[in-house]
Amino acid sequence: MNITFHPETSADHYAVEEMTREAFWRFWEPEQTVCHEHLLVRKVRNCPSLVQELNIVARANGEIAGHIIFTKSRVEDTETLTFGPLTVLPKFQSQGIGKALMRYAFSIARDMGFRAVIIYGNPDYYPRAGFRRAAEFGITTPDSSVFDALLVYELYDGALDGIGGKYYIDPVYESLTDEEAREFDKQFPPRQLHVFTPVGVLLDRLDSTSADALRAKDFPSLDFIKSQSEREIAGIIGGDSIQTVRDVMRAHGFNWGTRA
Repeated sequence: MNITFHPETSADHYAVEEMTREAFWRFWEPEQTVCHEHLLVRKVRNCPSLVQELNIVARANGEIAGHIIFTKSRVEDTETLTFGPLTVLPKFQSQGIGKALMRYAFSIARDMGFRAVIIYGNPDYYPRAGFRRAAEFGITTPDSSVFDALLVYELYDGALDGIGGKYYIDPVYESLTDEEAREFDKQFPPRQLHVFTPVGVLLDRLDSTSADALRAKDFPSLDFIKSQSEREIAGIIGGDSIQTVRDVMRAHGFNWGTRA
């Protein structure tokens, strides 16, 4: 497979949005009722913090197969980068395109003088690409929270030495509404909405102690558990039950956990 990269052009816009819609149709955010990510791509393209040099399309054998887009963010007064969405067309997933996009973009970002990339992302997938938990750097959310899905990639050794504190992203990432997303979605072919997989299918497989511990967290669906790291879930239910979670998640189509 021949993979190439190039800056996104206006001719790519609809195809990239349609690909993003396809890749993210199984959203996990419990408060959403429709996919937001393809609208997010449109909005990020037009926000002041966009880094145009890091708005990149990947092609596999000439076909659009992936996309990554970056904005400026900051840790206190230190400028950093954030990307999102990172998209790979489903038929090309698990073939290394996502990691190749990151490597390509990170090289450009490093040459541009940026220190680090910080994201909210899958806490078991991104460490395989070199990301580390933000807590290791003393970096938190604006409300001082820490969790495994807040992740950091230093673009060179020691890039964040002596730098820590609260992490801030562009408000564009928090500006989306279901109403606006549903209206935007009318530009694309109709599609049946994704139905969340109830967490009960997992609770029924766990021993009573583990099930009660997980039930107390009030996770609404398996889709939401996907945003938690295996380490975090094991801390709730105990390590002896984690294989059951892996099995149930896999059986319902979720690529989850450190062994996924």
